[in-house]
Amino acid sequence: MKHTGTELKFHAVKAWYETQMICILLSDKKEIRFPVELNTKLKRAADVQRSNIEIICNGSGLHWPDLDEDLSLIGIVEGRYGY
Repeated sequence: MKHTGTELKFHAVKAWYETQMICILLSDKKEIRFPVELNTKLKRAADVQRSNIEIICNGSGLHWPDLDEDLSLIGIVEGRYGY
């Protein structure tokens, strides 16, 4: 798998759910958000399940233990939100 320079420049320091959006604060102080409707598991989940987000892999990924869902930060930045 080819790695882009983007992976090396920042990592997630905080992640939370807010009004149908997954929000991520990056180490470079930028914030990115995406609507839960772009991911089938998140779309169908309860708010409490969406809110239970873990930052994994030294900040390069997000994990929802209640949903068995993982997303990479680089995937999110590139517009890949899972299925």
